[in-house]
Amino acid sequence: MLSVASQSTQLPGSLPTRTPVPTALPTLEGLDLRYHYHSARTGGDFFDALVLGPHVVFLLTDIAGTRDSAHTIASATQDTFRLRSPQLFGTPGANLTDAISILAHDINQTLTTASPGVCFSPTFLGCYDLNLGVLTYINAGGQPAIFSDSDGTRILTPACMPLGLFALLTYEPAFQAFEPGSRLLLLTKGVIEAGNSHVTVSPERFAHLLDDQLRKNPHSSAHELCTAVLDQADQYARTAWQSLTKLLFGKSQRIEDRTAVVLARPSRTT
Repeated sequence: MLSVASQSTQLPGSLPTRTPVPTALPTLEGLDLRYHYHSARTGGDFFDALVLGPHVVFLLTDIAGTRDSAHTIASATQDTFRLRSPQLFGTPGANLTDAISILAHDINQTLTTASPGVCFSPTFLGCYDLNLGVLTYINAGGQPAIFSDSDGTRILTPACMPLGLFALLTYEPAFQAFEPGSRLLLLTKGVIEAGNSHVTVSPERFAHLLDDQLRKNPHSSAHELCTAVLDQADQYARTAWQSLTKLLFGKSQRIEDRTAVVLARPSRTT
């Protein structure tokens, strides 16, 4: 298991700026899990995951604020996530419903205390059971969660209040079974807001993209799907105005964080 310590630096006369520890996962039997950040991270997108026996516990959050403040808060969130997850999910027979609700509460407490004001942080928390192929999850804030299986491609519900707003909120989990060949795509708002005056982007548009990709190649890997989604978001974001600005002034508009996460249960082999 990785250390919970985060990297930190401090400039003269300033508070320490902390950076989350990079996430490293082993190859998993029965689950292909990948996450991709688009280009340099300029905001508060943050993904982390731990493998705890048969359970893969992960979170994807989008913390409001500047890069330095958001990354410092993300580091505190990672500390809580990596401390509490083994305690809650690492024991045999753990009640996953209770465990993920408690984890959401604890991370919410961290977010509300790590910031002097409101810390708006849409967050998807999940625990995937490798033995059962079942995901227990809380979608706090409505991060787009697009699921594909033999019944088709659809957006998962429900969603509840984002983390970081009120310390005393409670969160109820939902469940999703993964049959062989199922895919789950998670996106942050930077992907959904990548449109321009000519293109309106929505979760439904990326649901169609996921459906098309899987129709062309039913065995698409998590890596391939993440890459396809972020490449498409980049295409949506490009405008003639941005190209002209770069040509005339030698710089382009600041790019918002864009993050894609894919969980794929491999198809059965014969």
